[in-house]
Amino acid sequence: MAGLGNFSDLMKQAQRMQRDMGKIQEELKERYVEGSAGDGLIKVICSGATELVKIEISKDAVDMDDLSLLEDLVIAAVNAGMKKAEELRQAEMAKVTGGMSFPGMF
Repeated sequence: MAGLGNFSDLMKQAQRMQRDMGKIQEELKERYVEGSAGDGLIKVICSGATELVKIEISKDAVDMDDLSLLEDLVIAAVNAGMKKAEELRQAEMAKVTGGMSFPGMF
């Protein structure tokens, strides 16, 4: 029966880890990172929950004769912001999981 005690402890630890991960996911909704492109002409704010929160576009970035450049800068800034948000999320989750990866859990 000694094995059942270990299993029970393991289940408690897994439940605690799941609860802690849920708490971190909620906290990440309120943490923000910035991505930018074009030497800061385009700035985006993303939450740690990988949600785009805000886009700032400098007037200097707008050339009505070359909107494709503006589009490319927006995409680059959003991608940079999302990458930083994902890095933040992974770093925070690693604090709970000890760096172990659990596919599909977060």
